[in-house]
Formats: sequence, C-alpha cells, structure tokens
Amino acid sequence: MSADRLKFSVVVAAFNEEGNLPLLYERVCSLDWDGMGLEPEFVFVDDHSRDGTPGILAALAARDPRLKVLRFSRNFGSHKAFSAGLEHCSGDAAAILAADLQDPPETIPLLVSKWRAGSKVVWAVRDEREGESAATRLLSRLYYWLMRRFAEVELPRTGADFLLVDRTVIVALKEAREKHTSLLALIQWMGFDQDQITYTKTARHSGRSKWTLRKKLKLAVDSFVSFSYAPVRLMSACGLLFAGTGFLYAAVVMVRALAYQSPVQGWASLMCVLLIVSGVQLTMLGVLGEYLWRAFDETRGRPRYIVEKKINL
Repeated sequence: MSADRLKFSVVVAAFNEEGNLPLLYERVCSLDWDGMGLEPEFVFVDDHSRDGTPGILAALAARDPRLKVLRFSRNFGSHKAFSAGLEHCSGDAAAILAADLQDPPETIPLLVSKWRAGSKVVWAVRDEREGESAATRLLSRLYYWLMRRFAEVELPRTGADFLLVDRTVIVALKEAREKHTSLLALIQWMGFDQDQITYTKTARHSGRSKWTLRKKLKLAVDSFVSFSYAPVRLMSACGLLFAGTGFLYAAVVMVRALAYQSPVQGWASLMCVLLIVSGVQLTMLGVLGEYLWRAFDETRGRPRYIVEKKINL
C-alpha cells in the first residue's frame, strides 16, 4: 500500500445472495479507488448461507487477496454480520452495505467526500425506495418515527441502512458488546460528527428479500428495549389510568347506591372490566419479560456470533 494512501474497507453482509455477489464484486472493484486516494479491501460476511454463496466468495477470494471472507457457524442476522465485518476490517474508514444491490456501491465516493471533510459517520439516507410495497414503506416510516419520538436516538426520518464510519467509531463499537440491539441505532447514539447524503434505494437485482416480518419485529423490539424506556413509562401510565378509573367508578357506584338506591350493576360489567384489566396486565408482564430476558441473556456471556471459517484473514 502506498504511504500516502489511506486504507478503506467495504463491509458486506450476505445471506443466500449467489445471484448478486458477482455483480456486486465487479461494481465495487470498478470504483475509482485511485482517484479517491484509497487502498480498498472488501470484507464479505457470509451469514451461514445455504446456497452457492460460500463457493462464489471462496472463488473470488482466491483471485483477489483484497477480498476477505468470514463465514458464521449459523445464521446470526445482518446486524451481527456487519458488526463482525467492522471488527475484522483494517481500514481507516469502512462503508457497510447489504449484498442485495439495493444500496448502489457507486454512492461510496459521495460518502468518502463527506468523511474527508471531517465527518466520522456519514449516512446514506433513502430518498426513494424502488420495488417496495406501500405497506413496507408505511411500516418503515412508522418505525423511524417511533424511534425518533420515543427513543434516545435521532435516526434519519426516511431511514438508512447504508453508511460510512471512521476508524474512531469502529474502535468504539468494539467496546459495545451488546447482543440484542440495532447496530445503526447504536452508531447514532454514540454521537461523533455525523453527516448525510441522499440516494435512491433500488429494487433487488436478484433473489428474494430475507428481511422477513418476524425479523423486522424483532429488530423493532430490540431497538426499543435498548434505547427507550417509553414502554416502561407507558406501563406506569396505564396503571395510574386504570387505578384512577377504578376509584372513579367506585365513587359513582357508591353515590348511585346511597343517594338513588340504584342497584349495583353486576355480571356483564364485571366480566368486561376483569378481561380488559387482565389483558393489560399480561401485556405489561410481556413488556417486562422482554427487558428481563435481554438483561439475562447479556449476563450469560455467550458470544454475539461464531466464525466458522476465514479466508484471506
């Protein structure tokens, strides 16, 4: 590596992306790295793919020593894959993106220009989303609105999955060993000088999305448990509301019975109140259980991910 050139890492998370990897590799290699004054390395994290992804990555790494591969022992999720890639990369800065080609690698020079201007974190904020349903866009907007409104982070309003982080941020991330969290929310929470650009998130080039509704819901719960105490505050507010309503209803019943000799309403109203209050209580216990389970899981000290195989590392 030339002494006057900085090293730059491109960290890619891949799970069953055999149809996208060759083109993605070609596009990241074709960027004007010399013009940017950077020496690139490409860190691909295989999240235990079950298709031809491992063979493709092994073949590419055999031809290009700049391409480094980590393979997980099982599917740990994209955020764990990005964390592993950042922990094993050696660049002065790193861009993280998924292997589905929805985040155009050609956006990297814009991120680099902001980084060279002094920003430690540069977000590629989605301006438009191609090939996604209205329901997907609505749920995404709702998630980011809730995070901005009730969590301790200020994520971009329209969302961001693609970003650049400086080596300073990578070092700080290595000290944050949380397992059940949102990596992107954690990066925003850390602070540092942050900037953003906008881009169009394109439709998938090949294959189907592995980002299922179940995974999205888990990420939403992890995000709120990690960065918001609003659910616990909501439980307290519900308790006060139900207690106040109960006392008010009791007062109404007493006044009606004493002043107007009105008989106390019985079975139907009692069962409605019992079912509603019991449902709310069970929901509150579930919320507490989410917090307690994550706290317990952190204390067990299990690794966030297990690397089964390394190539060129």
